[in-house]
Amino acid sequence: MGALLALASAVCYGIVDFCGGILSRRAPFRAVTFLGQLGGLLLAAAAALLLSPHVPAPADCAWGALSGIGSCLAMLFLNRGLSRGAMSVVVPVSAVTSVALSVLCGVLLGDRPGTVAWAGIAVTAPALWLVAGGRAEPGAGVRDGLAASAGVAVQYLALGQAGADSGLWPVAAGRVAAVLVLLPGALRRPPRLRPWPACACVLVGAGAALGLILYLLAAHRQMLAVAVVLASLYPAVPVILGLALLHERITPRQTVGLVGAAAATVLLTLG
Repeated sequence: MGALLALASAVCYGIVDFCGGILSRRAPFRAVTFLGQLGGLLLAAAAALLLSPHVPAPADCAWGALSGIGSCLAMLFLNRGLSRGAMSVVVPVSAVTSVALSVLCGVLLGDRPGTVAWAGIAVTAPALWLVAGGRAEPGAGVRDGLAASAGVAVQYLALGQAGADSGLWPVAAGRVAAVLVLLPGALRRPPRLRPWPACACVLVGAGAALGLILYLLAAHRQMLAVAVVLASLYPAVPVILGLALLHERITPRQTVGLVGAAAATVLLTLG
């Protein structure tokens, strides 16, 4: 069950990245990020109120807030990179580096993946790289990707430390922290978007919050290192959506990467 929840989280994040990438090329990336966090806050708060009636421990909310700070930094740098048209660079760098950081920290925190799971983890990094095109030319895209990867690692690791009895409140606390971090910049430069793009940003942010909720549920049922890797398979989704909706052509490298991602999913699920 934990593996399925983590994969569902990956699907959510993949759709969010696909839609957010399109929006970030048509609107200021700071506005896309801020409105997205507002949308995430609305969904997370509603879900917590409806599904988690118990008052959470302050420590769990603190972990959630730290996760939210990582989220907002990750989305800020990711959207900036996507706004520059560097999706083939930002996505693989952020995904692969965040997987490496998260797995390393998960092992240091006590996770002990089996041999099959380690094989899946080993396959994941090159598979993600190939799915995104296997390119990473030096430049701003790499810097944005590295900064985003640190935020993603903090997001996943901190949220995974919240207790299972905290319900969905850590996700809501994270959205509050993210909005507060981004609020000063939004006040200096108020988002000026037409109603439809603004609503689209809010919906994309709500999708990201749903992805985090699914990941939190997965982390309570699965080893943290494995849950992070499965959730980090999201770069495969924009490639598939590009094929289906934008009629893009897939390269041989991406084909190998998709096969590798599927193999990693099987290995991690069995492990």
